[in-house]
Amino acid sequence: MYKAFLIKYAEIAIKGKNRYIFEDALVAQIKYQLRNVEGKFRIAKESGRIFVYTEGEFDYEEAIEALKRVFGIFSICPAVVLEDEGFEKLSQDVSSYVKKLYGDKELTFKVNTRRNKKAYPMQSMEVSSELGAVILDNCPNMKVDVHHPDVYVNVEIRNKIYLYSENIPGPGGMPLGTNGRAMLLLSGGIDSPVAGYMIAKRGVIIDAVYFHAPPYTSERAKQKVVDLAKLVAKYSGPIRLHVVNFTDIQLYIYDQCPHEELTIIMRRYMMKIAEEFAKKDGCLGLITGESIGQVASQTIHSLAATNEVCTMPVFRPVIGFDKQEIVDVALKINTYETSILPYEDCCTIFVAKHPVTKPNLQAIKRSEVKLQEKIEEMMKEAVETAETILCEG
Repeated sequence: MYKAFLIKYAEIAIKGKNRYIFEDALVAQIKYQLRNVEGKFRIAKESGRIFVYTEGEFDYEEAIEALKRVFGIFSICPAVVLEDEGFEKLSQDVSSYVKKLYGDKELTFKVNTRRNKKAYPMQSMEVSSELGAVILDNCPNMKVDVHHPDVYVNVEIRNKIYLYSENIPGPGGMPLGTNGRAMLLLSGGIDSPVAGYMIAKRGVIIDAVYFHAPPYTSERAKQKVVDLAKLVAKYSGPIRLHVVNFTDIQLYIYDQCPHEELTIIMRRYMMKIAEEFAKKDGCLGLITGESIGQVASQTIHSLAATNEVCTMPVFRPVIGFDKQEIVDVALKINTYETSILPYEDCCTIFVAKHPVTKPNLQAIKRSEVKLQEKIEEMMKEAVETAETILCEG
């Protein structure tokens, strides 16, 4: 039945040259997401719309699911594509379409017409009125309601005529690649995959760094993070995941520094290492899944102490979220079940019994002086020996 998907996108703030950048990025991501869907697809841009044309048989449900992962899409409209063969033929086609779609259901409707082909002999309001009358004559179960209809029958008149009724919500946001690149500090928890998804939704390409601590963390813990990266990559596109061996650095900090400061000091060195990878990958910022007050290392005092070592901006998209709000997004993007698998990562194995919640920055720096003898060389080795895994959704 359907021969195309009419793609609507938010047009706010995308005027002039920006529109072409936005549209080209959107087309590229549509192509990427449809790459493994059964069927042949052709994508075209035309006057504020993107059309995904189908050729022959295709997997409708898989195509919809793929398009629902494309950031920048406001809605997806499965459409019938008609040749302009005069109004009488259009009336017949619209009547048949409504009957096939809604059958004998008692529904209210409204016809909306958008006439981009200015040479068409009828005005938009006239087309809507006439088609509404045809539907009423041929579908006695249907009634007109121009204010709050159950369904809309949409007609777009261009070089061809596009007929659609269903608007399937897209994810919104901005197309990937329109807002630079950032580095995600990815753990095996619930929060950081959600943070990566949320920043990617704003058009940011993401890479990631994971801190592994063998033998205290298992290969299963590492695989869990790889799996999470792949789940986020379904939306964000391929993610370069840098797996850093953090064991020696953690043990060194554990031996040299007050235990109540362990979490903050380890976090500061994680941020430093993440920034090294960010610079190498051409990133413009870091991303974390931190939320104020959720744990001891995420009080506003602790976040300030962590931020102090960063030269790049740190994006924390879930900073004001309650835990349930984060869980809701994790369920939506299918990362929750993987995140709760019982494989601990390096953030959970060296936790102090009584961590400081209001760290004094000067005291932290005095403690870090004890690390000066070896820490720079250890950080360099950690960066140089990191494993990089390409994670694709």
